[in-house]
Amino acid sequence: MSDERFDAVILGSGQAGVPLAKDLAKAGQSVAIVESWHIGGTCVNVGCTPSKTLAASARVAYLAHRSSDFGISGGEIHTDMPAVIARKRQIVEHSNASNIKGLEKAGATIIMGEGGFAEQPASAGEYAIAVKAADGTERRLITKQVFLNTGERPVVPELKGLDNVPFLDSTSIMELEEVPDHLIVLGAGIVALEFAQMFHRFGAAVTVIERGTRLLPHEDEDICSCARDILLEDGLEILFETEAAEVSGTTGSIRLKLKDGKELHGTHLLVATGRRPNVESLHLDRVGVKQNEHGYIEVNDLLETGVPGIWALGDVKGPPAFTHVSYDDYRIVAANLLHNGSRRVSDRTLVYTIYTDPEIGRVGMNEMEARKAGKKIRVASVPMSYMARALEMAESRGMLKAIIDTETDLILGASIVGVEGGEVIAQIQLAMLGGLKYTVLRDAVFSHPTKSEVLNTLFMSLDS
Repeated sequence: MSDERFDAVILGSGQAGVPLAKDLAKAGQSVAIVESWHIGGTCVNVGCTPSKTLAASARVAYLAHRSSDFGISGGEIHTDMPAVIARKRQIVEHSNASNIKGLEKAGATIIMGEGGFAEQPASAGEYAIAVKAADGTERRLITKQVFLNTGERPVVPELKGLDNVPFLDSTSIMELEEVPDHLIVLGAGIVALEFAQMFHRFGAAVTVIERGTRLLPHEDEDICSCARDILLEDGLEILFETEAAEVSGTTGSIRLKLKDGKELHGTHLLVATGRRPNVESLHLDRVGVKQNEHGYIEVNDLLETGVPGIWALGDVKGPPAFTHVSYDDYRIVAANLLHNGSRRVSDRTLVYTIYTDPEIGRVGMNEMEARKAGKKIRVASVPMSYMARALEMAESRGMLKAIIDTETDLILGASIVGVEGGEVIAQIQLAMLGGLKYTVLRDAVFSHPTKSEVLNTLFMSLDS
């Protein structure tokens, strides 16, 4: 096996790896991007793209069932799950093909296989990467720059009987071409709630099992309560302070025993209890790259691992695990390496959207975090029914909340449970990026009736 030399080797083709490979190649570097599964990583193949495509179909089903609320009468509503899945696959394949085409056009070398640091090291100042293809063939790559972008995978919890039960995870459930009669969901995090609501809208009875006392523990209590009440109103069953002890059965007949002695019966089981980093095949110990107690790769503010010439980007370096964070990781590394930049992880303001319906949008600090940090704050909060556009759309469930620094009148953060909450939160994010005081949004003239107009009302609530 002869050595192949590259200026840079990228392990993993997620939302940081692909654009970084293109930029490095366009800058004249020889680049190899190694991928063991599908080009594009989680987001394109088994994450954002397919799940939000399915969520769009689920929302159409939801609105169809609500047609009488809008004065429209229709016939019986039926979910054609094979057609829903086919639509999802078509969009994923298009996105996947676009990634491959972009890499090839830029001049990057795509190598399919599982890559990691080789047992036999390279010479000083270089790294040897061993790549094993699915057919068993091996390649050895030599480089001075290694970028780790291998992402995460679903956690399989230690639950008695689970090894013998055909359970679903966040990947396999998106290939399900039937609507479960009764879906049992282990976990109540972001992934669990999005799929629970989605499949309930497709027509399944859904029971969510949560060990804790509330949903989404990183959000404020009032935001969690608001989201919980909406899901319960929609017909989901959520069992708090409940823990599974044993599972048995097969598809169509799942029996879940709880630690309190009760037993649940369902047709399908979704396990959504978290994710873990894909690091085992990297053999990080061979080069001294450090990991934290959860297995995530440790990096500094520049995404450097501490080992010269090795960076980690995206989910493999630990939470928050969002596509836009991974993409910004790429921008930080590319700016600093190729454009003499000085970008840092600590420069960005965290923003994200949870794609339940209505959406949960979040930017910056919430009240819980601000008070823990000792900030002197004012809290603006109004129900979503104060948004005229939401009333007109019959989508008035939810609430808006913003945290204001008392001393500066600057916005520290905001949370929204409401129709297109992710889009509305972006308006507040822009104000925060521009260093605007809350009074600017309070007094701004927004076109009527838009969703953004509610920001007038939200910040006027501080004056009442």
